[in-house]
Amino acid sequence: MKSYTITVNGTAYDVTVEEGTGAAAPAAAPKAAPKAAPKAAPKAAAPTAGGAGSVKVTASVPGKVFKVEASVGQAVKKGDSIVILEAMKMEIPVVAPQDGTVASIDVAVGAAVENGDVLATLN
Repeated sequence: MKSYTITVNGTAYDVTVEEGTGAAAPAAAPKAAPKAAPKAAPKAAAPTAGGAGSVKVTASVPGKVFKVEASVGQAVKKGDSIVILEAMKMEIPVVAPQDGTVASIDVAVGAAVENGDVLATLN
């Protein structure tokens, strides 16, 4: 038998798996009440180039930054793509909510983001 600690949605479970002949075994139940997993440290604010703008461009879904299409100082129109997120194997463009100039890009390609995280700001 081997014992493992598995974390699911932030809750740690101690499970024991029986090594066998390859036949399917019933699912292992937690042997003790779940214990809380340590919480991750809060994200530090990313430094912004040129100062933060007054209009925040936020993530609409949790995912990973696939591509940054705009750059600081670039003029954008309402609906222009600023960042592309990858979520559930789909590419989801995050667009400018209004006309303006990109004041900051607050994420990098490959960064994990949550719903509501600020990706960029506009002036």
